[in-house]
Amino acid sequence: MSEVRLQEVPDPTPGTFCWVELGTSDNDAAKSFYTQLFDWEYTDNPMGPDAVYTMLKLDGKDIGGLYKLMPDMVAQGIPPHWMSYVAVASADESAEKAKAAGATIMNGPLDVFTLGRMAVIKDPTGAVFSIWQAKDNKGAGAYGAPGFLCWNELATDDPDKAGQFYSNVFGWTTQGFPGPIEYTVFNNGDKGVGGMYRITPEVGSVPTHWLVYFAVEDCDAKVQKATELGARVMKPAEEIPGVGRFAILTDPQGAAFAIIKPQPHQ
Repeated sequence: MSEVRLQEVPDPTPGTFCWVELGTSDNDAAKSFYTQLFDWEYTDNPMGPDAVYTMLKLDGKDIGGLYKLMPDMVAQGIPPHWMSYVAVASADESAEKAKAAGATIMNGPLDVFTLGRMAVIKDPTGAVFSIWQAKDNKGAGAYGAPGFLCWNELATDDPDKAGQFYSNVFGWTTQGFPGPIEYTVFNNGDKGVGGMYRITPEVGSVPTHWLVYFAVEDCDAKVQKATELGARVMKPAEEIPGVGRFAILTDPQGAAFAIIKPQPHQ
């Protein structure tokens, strides 16, 4: 996570996380929660007769999106969740590559108006993510600043299989860090783009998933504010030596996310 810092992201390199998106059961309540927690602003965009896609912003820069889960998604048992998007040069080629590497293509590839082309993919260990081929929309407007996405993390029961899959699809290399929980950093070229750890009995009964991290200036104060706004603490604030102080929360609708106050760079 040493890469956590502000940087402009005008044109994300293929293989980097470029967007996050909240699917929720109550978009008005979710907007109220996140705007109060992170001082985000939002713009609602009608997407047909009954659908609205909300753009989340901070200081005029796009952070991610928010939408209400469709009835068919709810019927499939899809809970409120944050989705992580990886930038790709070609959604079709990357989807084919993912399928050949053992993934399930859940949706797409499909065009999102003139904004870009996307697909939703379940990796061979069960974690779901999306890919984004940018057209008019390049993705988030910044990375690593307080209130913005700063890390994406995979919890999986088979790190070897997952590591091989993402290396095959995105060309990521893996770098292991020993510790109480063995941690792997995914590198895209010379840049750390995400992390991975094994779900062990100590971690608990957790499904395989990608988790989004937002940078904050004060982890403990944000945890307190989040709980006052109706969030639940999944992992209390804790220091990671050399990295920062983080906590994992679920919003009032049940979507999990993490916050971290990164340690300043030496």
